[in-house]
Amino acid sequence: MTGHSLPDPRVHPVPENGVPGSGVPGSGGLVDRHGRVATDLRVSLTDRCNLRCTYCMPPEGLDWLPKVEVLTDEEIVRLVRIGVELLGIEEVRFTGGEPLLRPGLVGIVAGATALTPRPEVSLTTNAIGLARVAPALAEAGLDRINVSLDTVDRERFRQLTHRDRFDDVLAGLAAARSAGLTPVKVNAVLLRGMNEQDAVPLLDFCLEHGYQLRFIEQMPLDAHHAWTRGEMVTAEDILERLSAAHTLTPDTEARGSAPAERWLVDGGPATVGVIASVTRSFCGSCDRTRLTADGQIRNCLFAREESDLRTPLREGATDQEIADRWRIATLGKLPGHGIDDPSFLQPARPMSAIGG
Repeated sequence: MTGHSLPDPRVHPVPENGVPGSGVPGSGGLVDRHGRVATDLRVSLTDRCNLRCTYCMPPEGLDWLPKVEVLTDEEIVRLVRIGVELLGIEEVRFTGGEPLLRPGLVGIVAGATALTPRPEVSLTTNAIGLARVAPALAEAGLDRINVSLDTVDRERFRQLTHRDRFDDVLAGLAAARSAGLTPVKVNAVLLRGMNEQDAVPLLDFCLEHGYQLRFIEQMPLDAHHAWTRGEMVTAEDILERLSAAHTLTPDTEARGSAPAERWLVDGGPATVGVIASVTRSFCGSCDRTRLTADGQIRNCLFAREESDLRTPLREGATDQEIADRWRIATLGKLPGHGIDDPSFLQPARPMSAIGG
């Protein structure tokens, strides 16, 4: 999937600080026309994955990106540096597909943590192989880990992922905690008729081991486009199940731009979060910009347009020229994803090719 072409910044000057009409190119951060400032960069390192989660891709997998189209380690580090040094990026999250499949992951993390000003650097992973690499990631400066885990039942894990790797995930979680990559967060998606009953066991597991659990509403990003709103397990469904076993009270700590609504569990200090991307969208406070593994900028998980940075990068563009293109791309960010609108169309790329 190729990105659409961008206006030449020499012809269409980039507004200073994103304010239309200033006519000053090459200044300011990533500001859209609705006043939102993107300071959180999500970087997909690969579209490949070693699991086949039913809400993401079919059991046989997908057609992976050709290697020549995927950004090199050096290209990724350069784009992250431009984001941090020229565009005000403060947080960098490496995602996939499965980022642990990227051979140069540790070096990429080290490149990001060496930047000035230093961004917060985290990783979202399925944790397969994390037990082996967690110490090296900690040494490279990684701050924390998010692990995707949708059940604590071994057989349901195999059914959901089409792989028998449950023990590897548990070992990865424990290794992340031992390496100091904390807080270790667990992200879970509940599917109607498959793992709804795992809500309370997942919470109890995380409470026992000191992990922070966040449930995420299933989003329309599956490769086979089978998602329907009526079949989705909603935030209300999740909270109702949790409340049957635990007392939940709203966390009074300011949420800011964080996507998760948090609740204190049995009076705290432990919390559980719910990311209601569909039923309680938080688009108005979104502070994210996304870079795909093949060098496309996306303003939203559900965007149907992309902006190409790989081509100018490989054609010799300067850092400032790339930054200008990134600014222009951000200006076009829509006010919301529009999932509840009847005209909503699911993006062509599945989650594995976008990055979480």
